[in-house]
Amino acid sequence: MSRLAKHVVPDQLLFYCRPGFEHDMASEVTHWVDQLGWYGRAEYSSQEGFVRFVVDDVRPANELHRELRFERLVFARQSLVALPPLSLAREDRLSPIVEQVVSSGWSFDSIWHETPDTNDGKALAGLIKALTRPLESGLRKRGALRRKAAGRRLHLFWTDGDRVQLGMSFHGNRSELQGGIRRLRFPQAAPSRSTLKLEEAWHEFVPREEWSVRLAEGMQAADLGAAPGGWTWQLAKRGMHVFAIDNGPMSGDLMATGMVEHLREDGFIWEPPYRLDWLVCDIVDKPARVTAMVQRWLIRRWCREAVFNLKLPMRRRWEEVDRCLALLEKALHDAGARAELRCRHLYHDREEVTVHVRLLD
Repeated sequence: MSRLAKHVVPDQLLFYCRPGFEHDMASEVTHWVDQLGWYGRAEYSSQEGFVRFVVDDVRPANELHRELRFERLVFARQSLVALPPLSLAREDRLSPIVEQVVSSGWSFDSIWHETPDTNDGKALAGLIKALTRPLESGLRKRGALRRKAAGRRLHLFWTDGDRVQLGMSFHGNRSELQGGIRRLRFPQAAPSRSTLKLEEAWHEFVPREEWSVRLAEGMQAADLGAAPGGWTWQLAKRGMHVFAIDNGPMSGDLMATGMVEHLREDGFIWEPPYRLDWLVCDIVDKPARVTAMVQRWLIRRWCREAVFNLKLPMRRRWEEVDRCLALLEKALHDAGARAELRCRHLYHDREEVTVHVRLLD
């Protein structure tokens, strides 16, 4: 009899995050779990790029995963229902994996092999490639890997050559990117690498099929703290007229496009001459001050949509993000402004998070 013949039940959630932000990910998950009335504990180690939340509740972990919506999370790159981690023997890595899947009763129509976003994780690529086909064959023979299984995906999260954790993701409550990472190519014509932050934000917050309407040629935008023009370049590239607000110099090539009006003014004070389609802001300042400034723009309807970054403190980063978002949501509500608000720690972010707000009236 297999040593895993006993039915295996998922008892935890697995979250990927940027290495170094495990504490923030754990704080965020614990906050929401408490709000939802569940019990459990977060487990993590610094710089490993993931957090486990072990559910200590009579209810199955699947239910918590459904309630804890991925789109609500800030620091998570991926969210999975997970089985207990496996320790593998090097002479036979596949059998324990197959047996745990069969014992769980899981079925799925695709398999993703993933690793933490670390150098050690990247070094496992060769081993994963060698195991992929035989593992798929074994799971297909046991009836777990099927042609159609409602979009359920099996994730094999490799933390070492002999250590793996199996997780399941569900359509509509996960990242559709490998490892939860959107890798973009830096456009050589852009004035700075910060341009990738705004490009990724659009991919994250604006459905691709709506780009022709919400990111359209002829729109009007403002970029506060624009110099040297990384974010302005993204706007101008899409045919928008841009008010670039910064006392610093802008890229000469960007100014030569004729799409940019550079105003050497303070971004916290400047007011637009009329309602704009977009406000973007990557000013380095205290999160509360930046949030208050954007709040003023939104309440006065100076823009229809906004993307802005909040530079994070060294400690209690989740608490600061939560405080700023809560204050912004309350202010918009009190002003009668209906809005969609989301926040994400993007791949191209570092010590900041990106917030998107869309006014609905």
